[in-house]
Amino acid sequence: MKHSKLHNFLGSKLMAQILVWVAPLLLIVPNIALDITEISYDLPARAINVLLPAGVYLMLMSLWRRPGRMVVFLLPEMVLAAFQIVLLFLYGESIIAVDMFLNVVTTNVHEAGELLANLETAIVMVVVLYLPLLVFGILSWVKGGELSRRSRRKSLIAGAVSTLAGAIVLAVACVVDSYSPGRQLFPVNVVSNMIEAGHRTAMTKDYFLASEDFRFNTVCTDTTMTPTLVVLVIGETSRADNWQLGGYSRDTNPHLSHRADLTFFPRTLSESNTTHKSVPLMMSHLDASHFRDIYRSKGVIDAFGEAGYTTAWLSNQQRNGALIDFFGEQADTIHFLNDDGAHHFDMDLIEPLCRFIADNREGRTFAVLHTYGSHFNYRDRAPEDYRHFSPEDYVAASPSSRDRLLNAYDNTILYTDAVVDSVISTVEAAGIPAAVVYLADHGEDIFDDSRERFLHASPTPTYYQIHVPMLVWLSEGYKEQHPQAAAALEHNADRNVSSSRSTFHTLLDLGALSCEYFDPQASLISADYAEPERVYLNDYNEAVPLAASGLRDADLKLLLQKSISR
Repeated sequence: MKHSKLHNFLGSKLMAQILVWVAPLLLIVPNIALDITEISYDLPARAINVLLPAGVYLMLMSLWRRPGRMVVFLLPEMVLAAFQIVLLFLYGESIIAVDMFLNVVTTNVHEAGELLANLETAIVMVVVLYLPLLVFGILSWVKGGELSRRSRRKSLIAGAVSTLAGAIVLAVACVVDSYSPGRQLFPVNVVSNMIEAGHRTAMTKDYFLASEDFRFNTVCTDTTMTPTLVVLVIGETSRADNWQLGGYSRDTNPHLSHRADLTFFPRTLSESNTTHKSVPLMMSHLDASHFRDIYRSKGVIDAFGEAGYTTAWLSNQQRNGALIDFFGEQADTIHFLNDDGAHHFDMDLIEPLCRFIADNREGRTFAVLHTYGSHFNYRDRAPEDYRHFSPEDYVAASPSSRDRLLNAYDNTILYTDAVVDSVISTVEAAGIPAAVVYLADHGEDIFDDSRERFLHASPTPTYYQIHVPMLVWLSEGYKEQHPQAAAALEHNADRNVSSSRSTFHTLLDLGALSCEYFDPQASLISADYAEPERVYLNDYNEAVPLAASGLRDADLKLLLQKSISR
């Protein structure tokens, strides 16, 4: 009897009417949320973001007599809505960005699993919102639930009125306020970003053809032919504020802080909060203002190789078929630790570095080490011996677990300290003029303030995501040969630095290399060094001033407190 009643209800006109009105309401949940979270949206933008999509959804639901059928056809929109809600839960603001789609295809499965495991609340929320809608839509369609002619006409009229009202406001806003549906209207903006992500993916796949004729025409300005060793260590997800060298109250740099032969740059900012942009920028001659040229340029490894250096790319990251890999694979020696399928800590990079140095002791050599650093899940990044700060046994990433998350994160910095110190010791043992540069690609949010932001690569950055550690170590032999470089390094230590702008030029200068792309004003060992204009590479690959990057007042105040110019 109960089964019969349920069967009749699912196939009833009432069920069909409920679907017509409930489906649009649930589908505009992300729109309503964005109206609340996006401070850049003015009143017309907020009105458009609700009226237009709600009207369109309502008309679509009224298109067929059986609205359950349309529910099924709107499944892709439910997926986008769910993705958007999860993103808002994670970052507290912003639409699904181009970089978010690119992160999906460049992040390895293990990393994605770690993140999803800590988003249980958001995932449960979207399942509760959209799975019942989909199930009831299918059952209503199968069991013949139809709208009456009168109900269908009423919902069509209501949808048309809402759509028309939204369209009128949109037309006025486009003329008066330069409103952009492609950036402000969900889901139009997300679809636009998805298309742009596809375009960038295609450019990445065409990289080898587009860059095959690129040449730095690098030459070595040192004619003594003295063996020289230059090493770049790329850190991952390391925030300068958690480095003892940068003034942090915890003892996170016990090894490096006792070295008198290195220079730390406390005012270093990255021009991107995403790995797939920041690392290629470090390795290229380009900065945020010219990022679009990166798909037809080569990297610093190739620049060293052109001048006769023997080069190596040693990575504790998984291959992802993106620009980072392409720049790395321009080396003579290529070693991805994870090719063996095992889990590795960053210290495992020391052995192949030792081997590379030993095999090329008599020549000029350049090596890049790409570490896994402090990437979430923090507890997996350091061996047991480096779990100094405790407790660090958090169950999930949440504001209530911040103290434990911070302990685990600081342990990763403690381990990075040991790794970088080991790299320096290994290089120092070679007994030839040498230099080591360390810097991180970006930082990380760890529920630092009332915004409760977590992780990195959010569509809008924070202070913690772009303030990164950077240091340079010079051997005694190098300083004896290049006293002017050592003096300039110390002189520039307290100046503002862009990791994206200065890395390539500093490395070339350290290697006594020059080319048409070399800019001495961007080199930290040059007396001609000039502080950069502060910019950020936004989701649309536009270099914008920090004030227009999405940083909030709290972030800008922190920059001022740290004497980092805006």
